[in-house]
Amino acid sequence: MIRRRVLMVTANAIPGAPRARTGAPDGAVESIAVRPRPQREVVPTAEHFDVVVIGGGPGGYAAALYGASAGLNVAMIEKNKVGGTCLHVGCIPAKELLETAHVYRTIAEAPAFGISTGRPEVDWSVTMERKQKVVDSLAGGVRTLLKGRKVTIYDGHGRLHAGRRVTVSGGESGDVELTGDAVIIAAGSVTRTIPGFDVDGEIVMTSDEVLSIPRLPGTAVVIGGGAIGCEFASMMADMGTQVTVLEALPKILPGCDTDVTAVVERSFKKRNIEVRTGVRVTGHEPSDGSTVVHVEGADSIKTDVVVVSVGRKPNTDDLGLEGTAVELDERGFVVVDELCRTGEDGVWAVGDCIATPALAHVGFAEAIVAITGILGEQPVPVDYQNVPWCIYCRPEVAFAGHSEASAKEAGFDVVTSKHRYTGNSRAQIVGETEGLVKIIAEKGPDGRAGRILGVHMVGPWVTEQLGQGYLAVNWEATVDEVAHFIQPHPTLSELFGESVLAMTGRSLHA
Repeated sequence: MIRRRVLMVTANAIPGAPRARTGAPDGAVESIAVRPRPQREVVPTAEHFDVVVIGGGPGGYAAALYGASAGLNVAMIEKNKVGGTCLHVGCIPAKELLETAHVYRTIAEAPAFGISTGRPEVDWSVTMERKQKVVDSLAGGVRTLLKGRKVTIYDGHGRLHAGRRVTVSGGESGDVELTGDAVIIAAGSVTRTIPGFDVDGEIVMTSDEVLSIPRLPGTAVVIGGGAIGCEFASMMADMGTQVTVLEALPKILPGCDTDVTAVVERSFKKRNIEVRTGVRVTGHEPSDGSTVVHVEGADSIKTDVVVVSVGRKPNTDDLGLEGTAVELDERGFVVVDELCRTGEDGVWAVGDCIATPALAHVGFAEAIVAITGILGEQPVPVDYQNVPWCIYCRPEVAFAGHSEASAKEAGFDVVTSKHRYTGNSRAQIVGETEGLVKIIAEKGPDGRAGRILGVHMVGPWVTEQLGQGYLAVNWEATVDEVAHFIQPHPTLSELFGESVLAMTGRSLHA
């Protein structure tokens, strides 16, 4: 029987996270007494709510929806578009364009299945229309949910002041004052840039601009080989753009298991995506609608566009905060404890504006933690070590828990299992055999594989296959326990089961 684990983690166990204010010694986990709901401090001219949420991205609207579903009277402030970065200039449009690339590849490779087609062509205007239709539909759905749960939405910029007073200005809602029993800061993030590459939206762009690019470029330089950079490189290359990826670190996809990264690097090389790692760019020189990117100690690169993909930073420059005990760290993140509480009573912070994984689903989870605390219930902290990660380049990458390297660095003696999709029947049927599943487990005293510490996948549709691996890691399941799971055949997901079964010392196809 698998043992369900309560996912509690002290903040000092998370690299870069603020120290928990619970009085526990370093490394200890103690039960957390939920703070009593703060007393109301009502400004006579202000409208009062149970919860005021500053920001309407994934963390913000999730807090509003979850709180309203529990009967709280919620106000949400958003100065741009409800849905935030993820919905409008992030996850959703990026994956929609990646799906366009997948359809293009499917048609191009159709003759291998005996289906005659001409060479596919991309009508980029139709692609953009479809992308925007998907975005608008989902944004409308979020607004409908908020309206249905009677969340009051204010259009404008929200700033927090003493006494949980929030001012709204600069938007269609005009100048408004609100107060709340609780306030949740969900200010989100903005794109990072680098010196020497001023964004003009035509030659130099960030993820915000490239998702609305008017046409596919003939050539592109992507600065940054992380998840977002690799997704853009993969998407453009699959539809005919000659792409060069420049990464300052020794390898692309830093943080991923080395075996997984190697698969992506080989795939990129086969598709003529040039990857240069350990390099530093020094600037560029535009000329006649293109530009030349200068690389320190190496040949310059002429290109039509430059995509700066070096991450995002917290959008906290203008939050107010005067007269409050809310603190920002040296990087601009709002400082919180393991329950997303700031130093100000009655004020929480969630999402990209705090120093946790900048993932929409992590923002959802943090919103639930905050609202649960506001309700006076017992929230369960997010276990940031074991959250699921998905990268949608070709081949896809998905993982949860330790990589082999991080497990060893953490002091574990490990056993690993790697099996490739080349032998998987469904992978051969769909014609996508590139990739592997890797399991990292703790080695027991008898030398056998025990608790599963990490599951790493690279290959076809692995972002849809991670679920059982994520559960195994977070429920502290052992190899022997998971080996009993019956895997449907033929499926891509059975490779996970085969990889675990092989760790017991006996196997079937793997």
